[in-house]
Amino acid sequence: MKTELSNKELGNRIMTIRKRKSLSQEDLAALIGIARSALAQIELGNRKISIIELVNLSLNLGFSIDKILAKEFKFQDVDITLGTDKLKEEEERISIPELNVDKFRNILLYILERCAGKPNVGETVLYKLLYFSDFNYYEVYEEHLTGAKYRKLPYGPVPNNIGDIMGKMIEIGELKRIKTEFHGYPQTRYIPLIKPDLRELKASEIEVIDHVIGQLSDYYATAISDYSHKDIPWLSTDEGDVIDYELAFYREKPYSVRNYDNTADEI
Repeated sequence: MKTELSNKELGNRIMTIRKRKSLSQEDLAALIGIARSALAQIELGNRKISIIELVNLSLNLGFSIDKILAKEFKFQDVDITLGTDKLKEEEERISIPELNVDKFRNILLYILERCAGKPNVGETVLYKLLYFSDFNYYEVYEEHLTGAKYRKLPYGPVPNNIGDIMGKMIEIGELKRIKTEFHGYPQTRYIPLIKPDLRELKASEIEVIDHVIGQLSDYYATAISDYSHKDIPWLSTDEGDVIDYELAFYREKPYSVRNYDNTADEI
C-alpha cells in the first residue's frame, strides 16, 4: 500500500476521527476485529495497517480510503452522527485539565503521611508518586484526579507550579522542607505538619493512590525516574512539553492499570 503519509500521520488521522465519533479504543478494536493494544499501536504510528484493516476502519468510521490517504485531508468530510449532548460530553472528557489546588494539597499530604518516613522518598520520588497517581486515575476513570499538568523534564515528569504550591504550604505551616543526604547524594525531603482532609478524597481516589504507593514508594530516585521514562506518556512527549493525559490510554503492561477485555488478543 503506497502512500505519501507516514504511519504516524495516518494513525493520528484515525485517532482523531475515532475521538470525534466518541468511540473508545475498545469499541473500535472490537468493531474491526483486532486487539485494543494493536489499535493503540496503529494510532501511535508504531504498526502498519493492512489493507483489510483499513477497509474495516473506513466502513466503521465513515471515511473514504482515497481521501484519508491523500496528502491533504479534511476532517469535516467525515460524517459525524453524534448528538450535541454527546459531542459536549466528549469535549469535556478530553478537555485541558484544570488544577484543583485543594485536592492536590490533600493528596500530597496523604502521600507524605504514608511515605515521609521512608528515607528514599525525596522530591524525585514524591513527584513520580504524584504523576502515577494522576495518570493511573485518568486511565481507569477517564477523569482528572488533581488536574495537575506535568512536564517532561530530564529526571521524569514534574507537576507544574509544584514549587509555588509547596512553598505556600511551608509558609502557612502545612509542610516542612529539610535538606539531607541519601546514599551520599543531596536530597530534599518534605515532612507533613498537618493531616490530610480525607473528606476531600473519594474512595476510588484513595484506592488508586494506595496502589501507586504500594507499588513504587520503595523505589530509589534513579530507579523510579528510569521507570517513568519507559511510560508511553513520557516516551511520546517532547522534552519540556506538557504530557497529554490521553496518552495514558496507549499504555501496555506493566504500566497500564485498566482492565481491557481484548488486550490478550495480540495481532
